[in-house]
Amino acid sequence: MPHLPALPVEAFVNPWGRNREAVEALLQQVAAQILDYLAGAGDQVPLPTVHSIPFEGIPEQPMAFASLLDAVGEVMAQSMNPAHPGYLGHMDPLPSTASIVGDWVAAALNNNMLSVEMSPALSRLEPELLAEIARLFGLGETAGGVLTSGGTLANLQALTVARNVQLDCLYQGLADQPPPVIFASELAHTSIQKAGMVLGLGLNGVVLVPTDDRARMDVSALEAKIQAAIAQGQRPFAVVATAGTTVTGTIDPLPEIAAIARAYGLWLHVDAAYGGAIAFSPTHRHRLAGIEQADSITFNPQKWLYVTKTCASVLFRDLGLLHSHFRVSAPYMNTEADWTNLGELSVQGTRHTDVLKLWLTLAHLGKTGCAALIDASYALADHVVAQVRQRPYLALASDPDMNLVCFRGCPPELSPEQWDGWNAGLQQYLLQYHQTFLSLPVFRGQRWLKAVLLNPFTTAAQISHLFLAVDDYRRKGQP
Repeated sequence: MPHLPALPVEAFVNPWGRNREAVEALLQQVAAQILDYLAGAGDQVPLPTVHSIPFEGIPEQPMAFASLLDAVGEVMAQSMNPAHPGYLGHMDPLPSTASIVGDWVAAALNNNMLSVEMSPALSRLEPELLAEIARLFGLGETAGGVLTSGGTLANLQALTVARNVQLDCLYQGLADQPPPVIFASELAHTSIQKAGMVLGLGLNGVVLVPTDDRARMDVSALEAKIQAAIAQGQRPFAVVATAGTTVTGTIDPLPEIAAIARAYGLWLHVDAAYGGAIAFSPTHRHRLAGIEQADSITFNPQKWLYVTKTCASVLFRDLGLLHSHFRVSAPYMNTEADWTNLGELSVQGTRHTDVLKLWLTLAHLGKTGCAALIDASYALADHVVAQVRQRPYLALASDPDMNLVCFRGCPPELSPEQWDGWNAGLQQYLLQYHQTFLSLPVFRGQRWLKAVLLNPFTTAAQISHLFLAVDDYRRKGQP
């Protein structure tokens, strides 16, 4: 780069290829480093301890990439390792190979999903793919959606459209309105409450509905809460059902909730950020019965479909409502007759090209491959449940609806007040001595262990060995 001699030769790829060899050598090193890391993930710990971060401030002069790759290696070695078969703690999968490729290509293209002009091919691919996914959920031929950076934004977008449609407040806002309220399970994701805050309803504008002994929204309590809100002069406008709660993996009774939503004229949003992937499994998709009645759905392929983060979506039964009750045109962008500037339809303007890795993953795996992954996860979850039930000193939080099992130790030789500490100690014991990471969420005021059976390299034999380790921990009398 002779006109800017202060820059490293690999600072940019010369569009005429004049530094191709230097850049190619660099990218080959990076590819080898990534592959070494992923191919050796099983020999590392699932959740390493962070010792130091190689940050010493922004240097005055350019640094050689060799030293930067050394620093990257240090960061990688201290990062969460979801590729390890013992990483069972959260809804974080190892990445599909196709989505790694998609992310790399997307970074190289650096298109902006704000407008068709700035991402001409990809702004056409995204609505086509999301319309097909919406049809997979049974939302019909008028359905579609947009990708978002996470389920929190997807839920916010859905509830914003719900508010605008139900309260006719696109232009005038909430002035002179009775206090509007949303209903959601007490186990719903916290993003629902964040949405209530951002939408001007306040945290109290999200009415939390009790759950039953299966950790599912209590339908009778929902109707009672709606009637109470109306009696108090509030304006109910939406109910949020969850298909896959974060702690217990529970699916709310979708048909019954849909019936109540219809009876009271409420918008039905289903937060299927995690559980939506079940739609790809002919064996298990019946568990989502009722989701086809939703007005909007949040679905995150970055979870149970193994697409690299971020990759989330919000789907609408009637995509026209997104146009008529949310879209704000950008006068600085050209328009296309048949394609919409996606930045006009979403909370985000500039947005990463997530559709490429989603498309490549679904195409590479196919529907049968996706179904096989879902079904294998369920089989492994059944094995975990069986192991728990074989041990009287262990208890399930609820019968799982998905590949997520929440359980805890209740050893009778200890008082109930000691059980939280026992479970916290067990979590650390399994991580330190058996390279298995289970998370330790709070559920109904108590500490539980959560296992998410996502990794296709986790085996039933490994699970059996894990529970023998739990037995060992108890025999050792760990307090």
